Amino acid sequence: MSASTNRLISRMSGGAATVRVPCRRSYHVRRAPEPPSAEISQLLASYAVHPPHPLTLNSLVAFGQPLIPESVLSSVSFVLSEIPRRLARRARALETLPFIVGTNPYVSRTLNAYRESFQFLANYPSVTTLEENASFTAELSHLVESHRNDIPTMAKGFQECAKYMSPTQISNFLDGAIRNRISVRLIAEQHIALSQALETQKHIGATSHYGIVDMACSPAAVVKMCGVFVSELCEATLGGTPSIIIDGHYDTTFAYVPVHLEYILTEILKNAFRATVERHYKLHGTASTRPVPPVTITISPPPSPSSPFLSIRIRDQGGGVSPTNMARIFSYAFTTAGQDNDDSGGGPYAAQHIGGSAAVGVGMSAGEGNLFGEITGKGVQAGLGTIAGLGYGLPMSRLYAKYFGGSLDLFSLDGWGSDVYVKLRSVDQAGNAQI
Repeated sequence: MSASTNRLISRMSGGAATVRVPCRRSYHVRRAPEPPSAEISQLLASYAVHPPHPLTLNSLVAFGQPLIPESVLSSVSFVLSEIPRRLARRARALETLPFIVGTNPYVSRTLNAYRESFQFLANYPSVTTLEENASFTAELSHLVESHRNDIPTMAKGFQECAKYMSPTQISNFLDGAIRNRISVRLIAEQHIALSQALETQKHIGATSHYGIVDMACSPAAVVKMCGVFVSELCEATLGGTPSIIIDGHYDTTFAYVPVHLEYILTEILKNAFRATVERHYKLHGTASTRPVPPVTITISPPPSPSSPFLSIRIRDQGGGVSPTNMARIFSYAFTTAGQDNDDSGGGPYAAQHIGGSAAVGVGMSAGEGNLFGEITGKGVQAGLGTIAGLGYGLPMSRLYAKYFGGSLDLFSLDGWGSDVYVKLRSVDQAGNAQI
């Protein structure tokens, strides 16, 4: 921290600290987040010192094989022992950020949310009956929903604190935070899904679902669903939209978590659609009657039973990525959205900024005022809200793809278009992958 920054930090009576942050001609005073009580601090320390137990997809799916009361009660016991460990470690990680970063209201808000959820789960009594589990599951669902905007909130905080941490430090911290979030939501949502399935299984027939895992997930069906959503968004935002062509092995299915695939494809399609429409309008004008070039999605199944990977290629004619931007496309907070617009928040990306920056106001409860989020219910299923305009779409999509051992790569033909290759490992072949 620089000497000038140190001079901005003053100590108040009682040991509480404030930071005077220059704001045009005056200073805006930020108070440091209140420290946890001694009891909670000791509880956090006791959980954080123990690393989370290694978790494999086989063990996660096993709670639903077979789906009986005993397996669901085993699942809730696992939730109450495992999620607090992960929440405690993230709370500790937030507490160790540089002091001036910790005073940021968005970062402070995220820390308080982690502490509160940790306290709730760490002190929750043992669940021994299905009736008790039903009550717990309802509260767990509310807790999961209350954290849906954590990532855009944290994104805004780090966007404001970029000068106090290096890009590498921010990237490493966010990688860990997002991976932790994915694992917590997997554990929580798997238990919620299994509990609900146990209650309704007598009313439904055979299913390919084991909780949130679909053993017969159809990439083509997910592409179509995401395509309809992104097409409507693109039409409303830019006044035009490309069509989608699906080729390759249309009927292929594989074992995966559908909401993860939905998030990955939605973010990639948003980029492809926006680039295609903007490129078309730039070349031919907004009044052009020429059809916008299509976006082509090719589905390739595993080449052999011994290969667990399914591949998807998304090809657009949106002009590609300029060489000066290629090195930054997977960097957090890098975005080309609205680069040609002024900073007033208007123009074709105004709706995206409502969902990105404006939706994480300090005083808002989860989801309150999130206008863009109201029309992205599908994206919210992944617990990420909408963060368009903050530049987190591609790096987070790659994290989701890599989570089960897959990959995401982008290749650009500058002046023509881009190809995004997504390789996903079938989760029934990722049994030993620790999450």
